[in-house]
Amino acid sequence: MSGPLVGVRVIDMTTVLMGPYAAQLMGDMGADVIKVESPQGDLVRDLGPMQHPRMGALYLHVNRSKRGVVLDAKKPAGLAAALKLIATADVLLYNVRPQAMSRLGLGYDDVKKINPKILYVGTFGFGQNGQYGNKPAFDDLIQGAIGLPSLIQQAGSDVPRYVPSNIVDRTVGLYAVTSVCAALFHREKTGRGQRIDIPMFETMLSHLLSDHIAGQTFDPPNGPVGYPRLLAPERRPYKTLNGYVCAVIYTNKQWESFFAAIDRLTIFQNDPRFVDLNTRTQHINALQGLAAKIFLERSTEEWLALLTLADVPCMPLHTLETIFDDPHLKEVGLFKWDEHPTEGRVRRVDVPTQWSDSQPVVGRPAPQFGQHSREVLSELGYSEAEIVSLIEQGATVCAKAS
Repeated sequence: MSGPLVGVRVIDMTTVLMGPYAAQLMGDMGADVIKVESPQGDLVRDLGPMQHPRMGALYLHVNRSKRGVVLDAKKPAGLAAALKLIATADVLLYNVRPQAMSRLGLGYDDVKKINPKILYVGTFGFGQNGQYGNKPAFDDLIQGAIGLPSLIQQAGSDVPRYVPSNIVDRTVGLYAVTSVCAALFHREKTGRGQRIDIPMFETMLSHLLSDHIAGQTFDPPNGPVGYPRLLAPERRPYKTLNGYVCAVIYTNKQWESFFAAIDRLTIFQNDPRFVDLNTRTQHINALQGLAAKIFLERSTEEWLALLTLADVPCMPLHTLETIFDDPHLKEVGLFKWDEHPTEGRVRRVDVPTQWSDSQPVVGRPAPQFGQHSREVLSELGYSEAEIVSLIEQGATVCAKAS
């Protein structure tokens, strides 16, 4: 194993995307991540294209760098095994409502009795001090609750729409990783574990309002909410003669360079709307609309060459199909091909960061259902006869050796 979290053990009692994604990132960073599933298994196992049952594509991309065990915490023997495993851990990560964890006998008070230094980290819908505390939550639900679909409509969509990405699950998952790393540092200094609640609603609202709180910052408010540049209907890829170009013309220098490159510098020099960033922001939709008309005059290839020479930030507009052929991504090696022991040759997106010392690496492919149950239970001191008994009681599932 390699990475900055080598020596840290994480018990991943999460499902679907948010928690598994966070745990995978910690696994890539070297943590010993043990994914604990119920006998029903993680729902996302059955989602998307697959080569074999219960090994769906989406599951493969949020559960690498983990070992996988099955424990039924609703059965006494399964709960006892889960608690024995948790006693060895640094972090317990879960993403059901805290009330459900308490009903299972895995609430914070239960867990800290056997492991006072545990970092007990919950990622769930809403803060527990408010009236929404016991409500279920999904990515789309939280997107709507914080107003993202309304902002998309305000920015030009015909109707409110969700972002076509699990942006809440991914963002809150990242927040969980930063929280765990900070809590590990705190424990290193103090010796104390703690409970950490990471509610999706409040976390994502803090993320969104950092951009859009605007005039509501002050008392009394001195302007409307909303960041005009982000809400401008003309904030979109520029259409060209034969396609699209993504360009961000933002600073004074970039606007000046843009107009100089097309021999229309007098537009920038004489239009008072270009005078500074704040003034441009107030008129951003009209200015981007002006640029959009100009982009129609040349091909995508011409614009990319011209803008690059003028040092104006630009990129081609990729699709999910063309991104795999991007020459830069090929050079940095972001996409890798692995031989999965059961799924054959599979593509993965590699760790994107570069470290000079403790480089994170992908530790192992996503596990089969119950692949490491026998291995982990043996590490906890269970004999083969005791493991067979757990299987017979329905408290665990052990995958057959492939």
